[in-house]
Amino acid sequence: MFAFLVSALLLPAPSPAAPAPAPDWRTPFEKGNGNTTTTHAECISYYQQLDAAYPEIQLREAGTTDSGRPLHEVVVSLDGDFEPASVRAKGRRIVFIQNGIHPGEPEGIDASMMLARDYMQKKELRRQLADVVLVFIPIYNVDGALNRNATTRTNQNGPESYGFRGNARNLDLNRDYIKQDSRNARAFAQLFQRWQPDIYVDTHTSNGADYQYTMTLIATQKDKLHPALSQYLQQRLLPALYGGMDKQKWYLTPYVDFEGRTPDARGLVGFLETPRYSTGYTTLFNTIGFVTETHMLKAYTPRVKATYDFLDLLIKTVHQDAAAIAQARATAAEQTRTQQQFALGWRLDTTQAERFTFRGYEGKTKPSEVSGLPRMYYDRKAPYVKSVPYYNTFRPTVTVQRPQAYVIPQAWGEVVERLRLSGVQLRQLAADTTITGEVYYIQDYKTGPRPYEGHYLHSQVQVRPVRQARPFLRGDYVVSLNQPAARYLIETLEPQATDSFFAWGFFDSILQQKEYFSDYVFEDVAAELLRRKPELRAQLEAKKKADPTFAASAAAQLDWVYRQSDHYEASHLRYPVLRVL
Repeated sequence: MFAFLVSALLLPAPSPAAPAPAPDWRTPFEKGNGNTTTTHAECISYYQQLDAAYPEIQLREAGTTDSGRPLHEVVVSLDGDFEPASVRAKGRRIVFIQNGIHPGEPEGIDASMMLARDYMQKKELRRQLADVVLVFIPIYNVDGALNRNATTRTNQNGPESYGFRGNARNLDLNRDYIKQDSRNARAFAQLFQRWQPDIYVDTHTSNGADYQYTMTLIATQKDKLHPALSQYLQQRLLPALYGGMDKQKWYLTPYVDFEGRTPDARGLVGFLETPRYSTGYTTLFNTIGFVTETHMLKAYTPRVKATYDFLDLLIKTVHQDAAAIAQARATAAEQTRTQQQFALGWRLDTTQAERFTFRGYEGKTKPSEVSGLPRMYYDRKAPYVKSVPYYNTFRPTVTVQRPQAYVIPQAWGEVVERLRLSGVQLRQLAADTTITGEVYYIQDYKTGPRPYEGHYLHSQVQVRPVRQARPFLRGDYVVSLNQPAARYLIETLEPQATDSFFAWGFFDSILQQKEYFSDYVFEDVAAELLRRKPELRAQLEAKKKADPTFAASAAAQLDWVYRQSDHYEASHLRYPVLRVL
């Protein structure tokens, strides 16, 4: 026994366990060669690791997409409060960042992964979240991200492979915010309404001209934004963003949209984002929106870095301006509740322009190797910095008086469903009843000759308002305008609006007549009607004198009499939504 104890004491002590290796928090982009982007699986896995490591981050499913895969949201909240109502009650500003609506434009996907990590690991960044909560959609177009390729972004300088613009139904999701054909858009609407963010960002890569900038920026069009928010945007937020990016040598320009041959020919034109676009939709709810557009021809790494720096600067500015943003949004919300006139259409005012110092390249021509004819190119050996006009003032072309409420027959369930998804409060009638109000008859409209995002869009809609008593059924919907979604309701339910539900074809069945007549039968009915109503005969004769083509057409005259008779269906061309005044 003693010998055993001595030998045991002489044995070498066991080595202490080697320390566990430090976690590798590099993103797939950072591990790559500077020209690669994460896959969907890698992206979600990375956020799962962040969720497991940091109680301030939560990854969760926020709905489904057309591919059947879940749409995810990532919430970054320093006190671990991930519930929207509670966060708003604490007076925190909410910044909502959406990535990958076009997965071939993935800079925001990679930048946001690094940003979420750095806001956990760097003390100076954590301080910026003291009164700010971040909400990320890691990849919005999950369907397109799964359809990975290396060829479809013909004009783009990297990354090596990427997702496809269309989703599983070949929809461009950045045209789907009002019509919501995709499950992606329906999930987004519910997520957006839960958070009701102060600032919204949609990250993109641009197409178009060549110029010196790595990033261009679309801000919510100032004339479409509520004046209180527009004033804050123009006087404080945009100067802070432009100045801050300039200091980091990421010179910014408004999105390079122009009508001339090159941007300097006639100047830049503001981008009018209607509600089909993400920032057009968010504006309807008094959220300031931005679309970042990095330049397609710059290398991928600086595009990611510029996006990262812009998002970081924006969050820092929101932190500094939290009180001012809260005040501007409160003013906008209160005044929208009592606003009486709303614009439904806009036109660029070409008499109003500000000056902007633009950094471009000269546009020149040379013979085409394809056709032998002159072709245009941008000469990067001929950069310039010059003052150009920037046209960004839009005037209303169509306005409407706010009704007290709308009444929507339950038959139009697709419309009702979309209203609910966007947070609209509806009340159903408890019994059959008759309600007197204003109805529209569609007088004229133009329809595009080819489908656009799955619809034949209507435009230039003209209506004739008529006061009528209309019967409604138990279960039909009364929608009061005394709610936060008032502007959204007006721009979707007034048929003259650019992106109304009528414009997108949700009410097309009212445009088709269901009953008609046989001419040889109605000839006798029409003759009897004209005998009984001499005033109608006088109107017919006057119309024949004024219109020789009409006078030469027996069918046109018979149709005219038919439309003045009780036999003509009252529902033809009658928009079914009643305006209660």
